[in-house]
Amino acid sequence: MNQLLDIVILLPLVGFLVTLLIPRSNPSLVRTFTVAWALITFLVSIGLICGFNSDAAGLQFETNFIWIASPEIHYHVGIDGISLWLIILSTFLTPIAIMVSWRSIQSRPKEFYAFLLLLEFGLVGVFAAFDLFLFYVFWEVCLVPMYFLIGIWGHDRRIYAAVKFFLYTMAGSVLMLVAIIYLYLRVGAGSFDYSTILSAIQSGRTPLASGEELWLFLAFFLAFAIKVPLFPLHTWLPDAHVEAPTAGSVMLASVMLKMGTYGLVRFCLPLFPNAAHACAPWIIPLAITGIIYGALVAMVQPNMKKLVAYSSVSHLGFVVLGIFSFTQMGLDGAVYQMLNHGISTGALFVLVGFLYERRHSLEIVDYGGVATVAPWLSTIFLITTLASIGLPTLNNFIGEFLVLQGSAQANILWTIFASLGVILSACYMLWLYQRVFFGKASEEVEHHIPDFSGREWACMVPLVIMMVWMGTYTQSFLTPVTKATARLLEQTTTSAPMRAQVLHQRSLAVRESLADEGVRPTISAISGGGSQHAR
Repeated sequence: MNQLLDIVILLPLVGFLVTLLIPRSNPSLVRTFTVAWALITFLVSIGLICGFNSDAAGLQFETNFIWIASPEIHYHVGIDGISLWLIILSTFLTPIAIMVSWRSIQSRPKEFYAFLLLLEFGLVGVFAAFDLFLFYVFWEVCLVPMYFLIGIWGHDRRIYAAVKFFLYTMAGSVLMLVAIIYLYLRVGAGSFDYSTILSAIQSGRTPLASGEELWLFLAFFLAFAIKVPLFPLHTWLPDAHVEAPTAGSVMLASVMLKMGTYGLVRFCLPLFPNAAHACAPWIIPLAITGIIYGALVAMVQPNMKKLVAYSSVSHLGFVVLGIFSFTQMGLDGAVYQMLNHGISTGALFVLVGFLYERRHSLEIVDYGGVATVAPWLSTIFLITTLASIGLPTLNNFIGEFLVLQGSAQANILWTIFASLGVILSACYMLWLYQRVFFGKASEEVEHHIPDFSGREWACMVPLVIMMVWMGTYTQSFLTPVTKATARLLEQTTTSAPMRAQVLHQRSLAVRESLADEGVRPTISAISGGGSQHAR
């Protein structure tokens, strides 16, 4: 059990290497092997849930040894209540992404499925790594397969979208690498280990000056904000989604975007708490702007994929709002919304992909009346739509409710503006559903829109089950999350401006105690007033 996390990390890499050895002339074997291997990886990852102690707040399934002696780089991996579910999300969605592509990918299927397994390897590694250099390696590993998935198997403007995605992500990654190297030299005492650096900062052994902390925070924050993406750094996302194949869109929206929000929670808040608190007054307006802007732009989109892409900008604005509310409910809601968005938006991209396979068009005007000829497809699409807009008993409602409640505890004005995003999401999603599924079906729709096949049921049933389960039995997911976020919030507040407040309160208590003993000249000297009398 101690090595179970290492096995989950390495299984996709082994699958990637084995897939490359399969003859290109046997595509059916490639498909069968990759989906079977991805399912095995998911089943093994379930063991992480079974062996996870929800009452413990520290790292579990931890492995830590020196990978490279000089410079000292550790293979340090572990999970807590936050990374546990993100790893499960990655292993859960990978076999679905492979099955979704069963018919649509006919060119170079071996390389396509191999890249999906390599992407899974990078994603699991990102959420498990606790050495900053190792984290960066996994971060860059994720970039490579997604670049090729978009650039080779995408649509007409795939090269433009792939290059734009690569440049945006690399720009932020380089700044993060500079900040990591600076922490290694300045704080880590020759180590990239996250625990060592965090302990040195929080204990005060190697304190960061306010200017240092601010610049380091901004370097990490920019890399993560691009990946989220946070307004106004979101422009690469709609192009990437529209041009990517269905499996690429599913993995990009459901898991890869969470790399940014996970980085904000894991690194920006604990490592740089003072800067995080100082920058929150301008980060939160950007998050709220993204919530409203993404929803408004989604309402006028003629392309289904672009509409869902802008909805992601809006939904992930809620996650950033919850993170920088610095409240327990806000952080719980942010982490839970990461998982909710991964399920519901991933399902939307899967369904849009099914429609594209039938009609070979992403334009909304090319549909209409689909409910007449494909009732089961329309029913599953409706459930996913209601989950996306936050209907109670479905998953998104819980995450958005916790985020809004947490933000209300911090500032009620933020909640008022952010709530507009919930209303607008109902507008653009229901309008999309009405235009695509109702009305009189044209002859083209009647002849090219069959109902669900067995493979498509296999893809969608697990997603629908998760939407209902996460919306009704929330505590099965939130219990370990709350333990981890409470610990993280404690690290953030005790090292942030709250520390000055705590010290001030302690100082007042000491002064009152001394005053009771009649040591008034000393009190005067301590407070900075009456220094002449004290002397």
